[in-house]
Amino acid sequence: MTDSATVSGGHNPDILTCLANLSADEVFTPPKLASAMLDMLPQDLFRRADTTFLDPVCKSGVFLREIARRLNDGLRDQMPDEQKRVDHILTQQVFGLATSELTAAISRRSVYCSKKADGKYSIATQFTTFEGNIRLPRTQHRWNRDGRCDDCGARRADYDRGEAREAYAYPFIHGIDPRELFNVRFDVIIGNPPYQLSDGGFGRSASPIYHEFVQQAKKLEPRYLTMVIPSRWFAGGKGLDEFRESMLRDDRIRSLDDFLSASDVFQGIGLKGGLCYFLWDRENPGPCRVSTHFKGWATSTTSRPLLESGADVFIRFNDGLSILKKVLAVENGNSGSLSLAEGRRFDQLVSPRKPFGLVTTFKGRSVRRDGDVRVYRNGGIGYTARSDITMATEVIEKWKLFVGRAGPGTGNRDTYPHRIISTPFIGEPGSVSSETYLYIGPFDTRSQAESALSYLSCRLTRFLILLHKPAQGTTRQVYTFVPTQQWTKTWADRDLYERYGLSSSEIEFIEKIVRPLDGANGDLDGEELDDENGE
Repeated sequence: MTDSATVSGGHNPDILTCLANLSADEVFTPPKLASAMLDMLPQDLFRRADTTFLDPVCKSGVFLREIARRLNDGLRDQMPDEQKRVDHILTQQVFGLATSELTAAISRRSVYCSKKADGKYSIATQFTTFEGNIRLPRTQHRWNRDGRCDDCGARRADYDRGEAREAYAYPFIHGIDPRELFNVRFDVIIGNPPYQLSDGGFGRSASPIYHEFVQQAKKLEPRYLTMVIPSRWFAGGKGLDEFRESMLRDDRIRSLDDFLSASDVFQGIGLKGGLCYFLWDRENPGPCRVSTHFKGWATSTTSRPLLESGADVFIRFNDGLSILKKVLAVENGNSGSLSLAEGRRFDQLVSPRKPFGLVTTFKGRSVRRDGDVRVYRNGGIGYTARSDITMATEVIEKWKLFVGRAGPGTGNRDTYPHRIISTPFIGEPGSVSSETYLYIGPFDTRSQAESALSYLSCRLTRFLILLHKPAQGTTRQVYTFVPTQQWTKTWADRDLYERYGLSSSEIEFIEKIVRPLDGANGDLDGEELDDENGE
């Protein structure tokens, strides 16, 4: 074997950089990302002949290939014979569980230079099976009486496919313990797990699954754990609330790199909310090094707790944390808490989901009859009898604002600056909405509603919403950091900047993130909420 082989040298072009994605659920890891994640680890690990590595979700083999390359360099002085060194690395130090037959073959080809570990062209000479240390144990879903898998929640109707087709019963979360399979305890677990599975819900509904892999990896108690996963877990949601709590309170997460746009890492991939990768260090708890990345911006890095005192979510922007603290210091009298004082929270003015009991698909009549109320719904306006409204009836004859429950879409990219919320508009007495909208209020007069509308149109207000909103949905909770004001004037950002003593650099940052909200009280632009967001 020469230094130009897979373990030792480079590739031009690198096929793993060119690979397309198998699906929206399984995304191949670019070599550049794999290297960045490995850079977080203590590099002394690659100079030890007894360090063991596991990728429990091999798709292209890129992690194991990059690990083997670093070990090959790090052990060169200890093991001068190159073939013996390579055999030791591949048989004793790098291990993987594949996600499918196809990815198993790709991974072996990447790591061993042969789809068969014991094949003629394999760079390893000590394997006696074609799998080597990259295996795909046959596993099945465990169906319960509700037709769901007890391990991953997959629907039997979607994934009970017999022996001939992939069932996506990933071994790592379906009862396979790699410590027993390989008879090895692992120092490092690294990977890019599948992100979601179809759950049979309305439209394009899918349930997150990546957190199951993180939790299972922690149970194996490696010295280090690093994975790349969607950033939606920052705010919890569909099946992620417990995972969020455990992650935010785990002081063994020592590094977190957050990418506002997934396309910065996975070219051409639309993953709303961005993605992140982290380093979990079993033996060294402490504050986390948080880095925020976005196209054309200087990377912002600071050391801080993932869960600030008084906060219930991860504050995604490092620069945003100082702004939030200034706002809350004014509102709370410098108490130091990241929660608003009682009676000062704007979210108390925001309705719950389905505020008047009308579903998103409600259409109503196109022509108004005597006694009807106006219904702002998805796609326009309808009418229905007042008696059909069973919830929040005391609000019908009040002034209020309506705002879409789904934020403005960004397609396959997370772009900045953007609006954060759909354009709010005034709802007159005698009006209600379907669950496409939430209402804000109620207000006694139109002038009060107009004042609140001007406040929502301010960039700072919507920036505070963003700090609690890493996904598309704009439920009541995302207004948690927004203080109420006096509804006696037209609000402008200059008033708020002055009130909270923001610096010119902080103002510049806000206006780089949030664009002006044109057309307030104009077009109805409630949007369908993608169920994948878990809102």
